[in-house]
Amino acid sequence: MDALAGLLAGPRARGAFLIRSVLTPPWAIRVEDRAPLTLITPVRGTAWVLPDHGAPVRLAAGDVAIARGPDAYVLADTPTTPPRAVIHPDQSSSTPAGDGLCETMALGTRTWGDATDGPDVLLSGTYQLRGEVSRGLLEALPPLLVVTADSWHSPLIDLLGEEIGKDLPGQDAVLDRLLDLLLIATLRTWLARPESDAPAWYRAHTDPLVGHALRLLHGDLAHPWTVAGLAAEVGVSRAALARRFAELVGEPPMSYLTGRRLALAADLLHDPAATLGSVAHRVGYGSPFALSTAFKRVRGVSPQEHRSAGPVAAGG
Repeated sequence: MDALAGLLAGPRARGAFLIRSVLTPPWAIRVEDRAPLTLITPVRGTAWVLPDHGAPVRLAAGDVAIARGPDAYVLADTPTTPPRAVIHPDQSSSTPAGDGLCETMALGTRTWGDATDGPDVLLSGTYQLRGEVSRGLLEALPPLLVVTADSWHSPLIDLLGEEIGKDLPGQDAVLDRLLDLLLIATLRTWLARPESDAPAWYRAHTDPLVGHALRLLHGDLAHPWTVAGLAAEVGVSRAALARRFAELVGEPPMSYLTGRRLALAADLLHDPAATLGSVAHRVGYGSPFALSTAFKRVRGVSPQEHRSAGPVAAGG
């Protein structure tokens, strides 16, 4: 498994919240849903994304923005338009004063706004549960990233636009998979750009030496790796691998491996059917006790405490 495949293996939407917003300027929506990840793309007109912490970004038709929670942000026709709607953690909407808007602004199946012919149309897809998106992916992303329409072309946006308003058997599953595909396609494009703020370990996968080592680690996290064994597989000395790995990735090989194992364990623990023993086996620990000790030391909570906290709605 290469580094990109390892990063993108996690997204699995389950009943994601998808909606088409049809809006007439002036408009502005404050999003306080605390969702772990949201995709936003205008299919007609333009929009601004104004993070609480960060610079405003203008989106044109065909651009895709990915907002990483839980921080709030504003979507608006201009940076100066005051919000007239607020989106809450349960995906309900209200005025800033607290009056409900969901029924008054409903325009049909998964469609919301102030006019059916509004000049600005946005598609939004929200992963609502922390367990739907891998911890490794969330840790790799900046709070807001944008892929512009002139830097890529994908039929997925048009297909999502066609499907989002349908009410057919199995439609939720269709939309979940389309959202996953659009997320993966957008991230693959963003990560391939030289100017992207990709994590150091992802950039390192292009190095012949460290990239080989990373592919081995990602391909079998449960293997009883040592620096000496990894170096032998790569074909260099232990010292050379350790030095080069730390230089490019920012941490030693075994420290990196521990982080990846525990990130995977954190995701697996969200499955109520998974036992601590089975998770320990999947991520390369010899016993539930060994996993618990490492998990508590690195993450500050026990596996049981982590499991008790999720997966839940992001605002929960």
